[in-house]
Parts: sequence; C-alpha cells; structure tokens
Amino acid sequence: MTLPGFVIRNAFRNKRRALLSTLSVAASLFLLVTLQTFLRELTVPPEDVGASLRIAVRNKVSLGVPLPARQRSIIEKVPGIAAVTPFTYFGGRYRDEEFTPFAQFAVDPVAFTNVFVDAKIRIEELADWFKDRGTCIVGQDTLDRYGIKVGERMRLSGTFYPIDLDLRIAGAYSGTMDDRSVFFHHKHLDEMLGGSETVGTWWVRAESAESAPQVISTLNATFANTSAEVRAETESAFQLGFVSMWGNIRLLIGSISSVVVFTLLLVAVSTMSMSIRERFRELAILKAIGYRRRELFGFILAESFGLAIVGAVLGAGGAYLLFHSIDIQKLSGGMFVYFEVTPRIMAMAFTVAIALGIVASIPPALAVARTSVVDGLKTLD
Repeated sequence: MTLPGFVIRNAFRNKRRALLSTLSVAASLFLLVTLQTFLRELTVPPEDVGASLRIAVRNKVSLGVPLPARQRSIIEKVPGIAAVTPFTYFGGRYRDEEFTPFAQFAVDPVAFTNVFVDAKIRIEELADWFKDRGTCIVGQDTLDRYGIKVGERMRLSGTFYPIDLDLRIAGAYSGTMDDRSVFFHHKHLDEMLGGSETVGTWWVRAESAESAPQVISTLNATFANTSAEVRAETESAFQLGFVSMWGNIRLLIGSISSVVVFTLLLVAVSTMSMSIRERFRELAILKAIGYRRRELFGFILAESFGLAIVGAVLGAGGAYLLFHSIDIQKLSGGMFVYFEVTPRIMAMAFTVAIALGIVASIPPALAVARTSVVDGLKTLD
C-alpha cells in the first residue's frame, strides 16, 4: 500500500464520522463565505466612472431632515462644482406591494444627467423626459423585473408624502451600479405638494477628483452656523454612513464569523483527537518498526488537511457556484443587486481551511509523540 493510500484509508476508516466532519467544515465555510459576501455587498464603495467626483450633501442633523431649496444658488457658486441637483426620496409603493424594491427620487433632469454621467439614456427619451414634467425615467432592471415598457404609466402611492404620483415612463437608463431606481421632475413634486421649498439632499459633481476635498470643506464651512447646516461627503462615505444606521454591521458580521471559525476549530480538533485515539496501537506499531515522530505527524497532518480542504471545496466552492448561478436580485426581493463571491473571499475561506487542517492536527500529534511504544500497544482499539 502506498503512503497516500494509507492516509486516505485511515481518513475514511469511519466513513460516517469522516462524512460528518467534512460536511461540518463545508457548512461552516459556506456560512462564512455568505457572511463576508453580504458584508461586501453592503459596504463596497461605488466604482463607476463618476463616483470619485460625486458628493452628497445632507442635513447635518439627520438624513431625514430636509434642506431649504434656496441653498442651491449658493452651492452653484462654490468653486470646483460642475453641477448640482436636488435629490429627494419619495418612497412610494408600486402595485400595492408591501415592499417596493426600487427607490424613487425627485431630481432636476438636466442637472441630474450632468451629475450622474455614467447613466446611459437614449437621446430621444432624454429629450422627452426634459420637456414633460409628468414623466420619469426608470432603471432597466426594474423594467425587466415588472415587464413594463417605455410609454406606459407608473403609479406610485405615497408613504412619506400625502400624495400619489401618476407618471409616464419617458425612458430607461442603464450602466450605473444600480439600474433599479425611478427619477422624476422635482418641480412636479413641488407642484403636487403645493409649492414645497425643501429638498431631501443635494448631489454635486466636482470638476475633478483633486478638487473634491476642497469642495467638501467649502460646502461644510459655507453653511456652518446657519439654520440648516450641512454635511458634505463623498458618495462612498455617504453609502457607508447610510449602512451604519443599521448599527455596526462590520462588528456584527465579524463577530459571527469569528464564532463560526472558533466553533469549527473545536469540532475539528475533537474529531481528529478521537480518530487518532482509536489508532494509538497502530501508531505505536509504526513507531516500533522505525517510523519517526515527524513522519507520524505527517500522516496525521495529511489526514486533517485533506478533510479540511475537501470541506472547503464543497462549502466555499458550493457558495461560489450558487451565488454566480442564481438571480440574487429576484431572490432577495430587489434588496441586493450583486452578490459577488470575489477571489479575495475565496482565498480567505481556503486560508481558514488550511489553518484549520494544521491546527486540528497538532493536539493529536502531540499526544502520539508523548506516548511510548509500550503504552501505545496497551491501548485497546
């Protein structure tokens, strides 16, 4: 019998235990990969063309406190700003859904296209949207999800505002990080509200990435000590701040991941120790016929390492295949657009498996090293 065959035979001597051990590693690493992918989905910064230039300006008190519309003329005079648009969340319900998975925002159409330059819209549809206040543009993903087409009407029931919207779809946009939202005229919202003079936030595009930090500082200083102080921040910082309202999501997921890894380590060490304890007599015989401690440790390490890697292939590999084959947007009700298991996450999962295989082999290897041939031969199978 070859040495690899000897290791494999010992690893699967108790087939039920080997199967359960492998599946426990697989299930734990599947959960670990899912948690890390979930965390990345929530915290990954925008990476589209204009993300480095876009700046969000909200009320310093809270995102839920509106800003006066008169601020626009002041913001437009700040050096380094190329465009600015109001950006007010409507939060309506579509088709009487309990949860509508796409957001709706009131904007200045012309300024919007200058701020969100990555959005791709047909010229004729863009012109239609510009000239008709009762129209909107809708993300291509939302059109596909609901099977609606350009030219149809979209009715949104107000939740935050005491009004309902009946908008004609003038066009579709695509090419952004999230092609789901609906954008309509802010002037239409103002008219429906009887002449509102507030906006939710301002979105600004800086002239260059180099001027963005200075623009942020100037905006914060301009409205300091006024009745509506603002907090200007980059798009990625705004996104992370929005996620932070859920609590310290990084700490939560990090804690859960740590518990998963620690529990998995305890199970692996216990399983390997039990498996080796049952074979003390055989290992003592190997010692007696000339095998050295490091060679016995190599047998134990190979067995532990092999089970851990097989579990990683099943768990992490299964997560990779699953999340790349399902429609996560449909499955999550539109909560997630992407759920990408990156090479970095896969590398982390396999690193955990490798470390697990090494650490789990150490306690039983030490026990074998400390046991003499005579004591080992006295052990009952």
